[in-house]
Amino acid sequence: MFLSLVILSVAVLTFVLKYVFSSSGPNPFEEDTREPLKKMVHDRKQKNKVLKQGFLASKVPENLDAIVIGSGIGGLGLAVLLAKVGKKVLVLEQHDRAGGCCHTFTEKGFEFDVGIHYIGDLLDHKPFRCMLDQMTDGQLHWEPLENPFDQVVLGPPENRRQYPIYSGRTRFPEELKKCFPGEEKAIDEYLKLVKEVGRGIWLLVLLKLCPVPLAKFLVYTGLAKRLSSFFKMAPRSLTEVVNELTDNKDLRAVFTYIFGTYGNMPKDTSFSMHSLLVTHYLNGAWYPKGGASEIAYHMIPIIEKAGGAVLVRAPVNRILFNDAKEACGVSVKKGQEEVHIRAPMVISNAGIFNTYQKLLPKDLQAMPAIQKQLSLMKNGEGGLSIFVGLNGTKEELGLKADNYWIFSENNFDELVEKYINGKREDSVKKIPLLFVASPSAKDPTWEERSPGKSTLSLVSFANYEWFEEWKDGKVTNRGPEYKELKEAFIESTLEVVLDVFPKITRDKIEYIDAGTPITNTHYIGAPKGEIYGADHGIARFSPELSATVRPATPLKNLYLTGQDVFVCGFAGALAGALTCGSAILNRNLHLDAIAMAKKRKLIKLKEE
Repeated sequence: MFLSLVILSVAVLTFVLKYVFSSSGPNPFEEDTREPLKKMVHDRKQKNKVLKQGFLASKVPENLDAIVIGSGIGGLGLAVLLAKVGKKVLVLEQHDRAGGCCHTFTEKGFEFDVGIHYIGDLLDHKPFRCMLDQMTDGQLHWEPLENPFDQVVLGPPENRRQYPIYSGRTRFPEELKKCFPGEEKAIDEYLKLVKEVGRGIWLLVLLKLCPVPLAKFLVYTGLAKRLSSFFKMAPRSLTEVVNELTDNKDLRAVFTYIFGTYGNMPKDTSFSMHSLLVTHYLNGAWYPKGGASEIAYHMIPIIEKAGGAVLVRAPVNRILFNDAKEACGVSVKKGQEEVHIRAPMVISNAGIFNTYQKLLPKDLQAMPAIQKQLSLMKNGEGGLSIFVGLNGTKEELGLKADNYWIFSENNFDELVEKYINGKREDSVKKIPLLFVASPSAKDPTWEERSPGKSTLSLVSFANYEWFEEWKDGKVTNRGPEYKELKEAFIESTLEVVLDVFPKITRDKIEYIDAGTPITNTHYIGAPKGEIYGADHGIARFSPELSATVRPATPLKNLYLTGQDVFVCGFAGALAGALTCGSAILNRNLHLDAIAMAKKRKLIKLKEE
């Protein structure tokens, strides 16, 4: 019996590898398209000519190859990949500017990023960096953060402990061991586990791209868990794994602190998801030079060069289907009119819930295959963002190019559960988790653009239901009670910030405002105010869900891209774009990006 299982496993693995390495479609990474670096554009009006091209029917290109709904990085990234193989793509965005969570806004002279705080894995020779270089023709430059790039702060003011988190595959554990003498074994085992589990991510890609019968076979025979450490560890919670490694509660907290980047309590988090985040930052952390708007600004021209367009103020209100139930276009709401735009392919970056529950006709929503996918997913936690404009330079205010993760204590599960499930009147007084970063301190062009000024971004989570009663109000004036609740959250977070950053005082604050879950619904179309798409709990990483929620939907010519296809965040949404592009172009673009990185590294070695 055992021998038969081994033979079967080898046979399946051989077939799997044959499929993985076979590609027949065009390759967007065939040529190195980087161009000499051009002078950065800081003039807002000039940039807005690219980022704020308003929708008109007359601006829609003829003979489109595809329509992409949503201009977040998952949508723009996919459109660029298709444009690079000659496809004419139209990207439609409901907001008044392109970029999704990569967009910026300006208030009282302060520019704020809404979603890009730091990105990992951007060393020159890495596939992720090479892929981004190709997607921006080499015009997007990344500034490294400080090292340590994160600071984990635990406890109340009278008993505050601070632990620096360093990047570097050897320095990361070395510095942790200095903070926690006697815990060397736990730290080494933790790092060994996250590396091993992270390497198993290849099978997640495969389950979303291989033929459905093969995916089902890998899932229901249990081979997925045998072949991949990622799926083997996916059912185990972060709390469970970490608690087995050490009894030191502060070290447990440091091992798990980054759970805030995907929005689940450690006890509800898959250790596999956590491993992806830890390995993502092992080699360092970076920030886009010039701010987050640079990302979309350098991607859109590539789409336009191929004959496509990126148009804003273009809310898609439904996807169009022909009599054969094949996607054939979209309807855009323009005032009281509907503009129908046709294309042989529709790709949604609007998220699985918006796509299936709002954009499909009722009869197609009811399809068992659609309902099956929806039953496997749930909405993520609502995001809370607070934007602070300060009078003073980074030196005067004691700000650096790093991030602070501030927790009221080290018992994360208990604290977050009490907060999220509590009454808003109680929860607003004790926010257990606060991420604090200074975009202005990370961007070397900031002083040139806004001399003598600085910004802070504060991020936490909030229950959508706390704000739901105001969801239909005017976004700029939802009433005094809503404003009062926002101010209570602002004051609660500000107390923490002023204590941790003593050089920042109230008289330095020139602007402050909060974005709640219903703010996220308005600006980025998040159904429940979530900033990381569908929930990233343990169930999200089951082999069954991974094989079921794929770029190719049950409806012909309709595809999904972005966070809900792969995982959350900037890198996760781009991986979703790469996976969707692989399905459309019939080749493994992940492998193509790796091949491009190897080729670039070889050329560089020869030049040296």
